[in-house]
Amino acid sequence: MGEARGEIELEDNVLVIKRIRVVYHLVTPAADRDKVERAYALHAEHCPVFRSISTAIAITTDLDWGEQG
Repeated sequence: MGEARGEIELEDNVLVIKRIRVVYHLVTPAADRDKVERAYALHAEHCPVFRSISTAIAITTDLDWGEQG
């Protein structure tokens, strides 16, 4: 599951998205931690949406990983 939050500012009387923060919430077995971290590290460069808008809007991502137990 993930959540995204955009930060909007008024620019010349127009609302403009300036920043987007995405947090991925994952719970996996402890043995999968390396796989999850590797996928997280590579995902942006392979994401069409990220690559399309990241030149115009600052995008940050965070991984909230928990061990399944």
